[in-house]
Amino acid sequence: MFKGFCAFCGIALMAAMISLAAAPARAWQSSSPASQAASHATTVQPAANSADVSSPDAILAALYQVISGPAGQKRDWNRFRSLFLPGARLIPTSPKPTGGEQARTLTPEDYVAHAGPYLEKNGFFEKEVARKAERFGGIMQVFSTYESRHTASDSKPFARGINSIQLFFDGSRWWIVTVLWGEESASNRLPAKFLPRAPK
Repeated sequence: MFKGFCAFCGIALMAAMISLAAAPARAWQSSSPASQAASHATTVQPAANSADVSSPDAILAALYQVISGPAGQKRDWNRFRSLFLPGARLIPTSPKPTGGEQARTLTPEDYVAHAGPYLEKNGFFEKEVARKAERFGGIMQVFSTYESRHTASDSKPFARGINSIQLFFDGSRWWIVTVLWGEESASNRLPAKFLPRAPK
């Protein structure tokens, strides 16, 4: 979703790239609720503001708001943490020097620890400018086009891209499950279908 995440990609060491093989669905389904809960026992989940998680619009707005702010402003990282399902992942992608793409898998805590200081030192504002979404029951996939600026008054963004965001509704609130994102480049421009529609 965020250039904030992509900014993190640019300043963090990418040597520890992670390649994950997906476990068979049957194996995941065979694990007990107790064992799944135990795997997240060390994660402290702050209580969410009900207004932040009441709808897809609300949780996406909260996600963009919480990472944005002027230089020197502390971000509300507990608000950030409260948006994510335990076990959630943030996955920035970037071009490989030899061609193709690479991805790094982060936890919300990884993002806070490594990208947080950058965002708080440097002014950073990101907003959604277009969206395409599909929902089936409690799962929702969102392609959220973003623009990033150093100050809220900048006339032009310094970066644009796509945040591919998976959301989950548990019957009482929405959660962010995954944020996978990529930044626009000279060789990979945003197609018109993911850009704001011109006024009629």
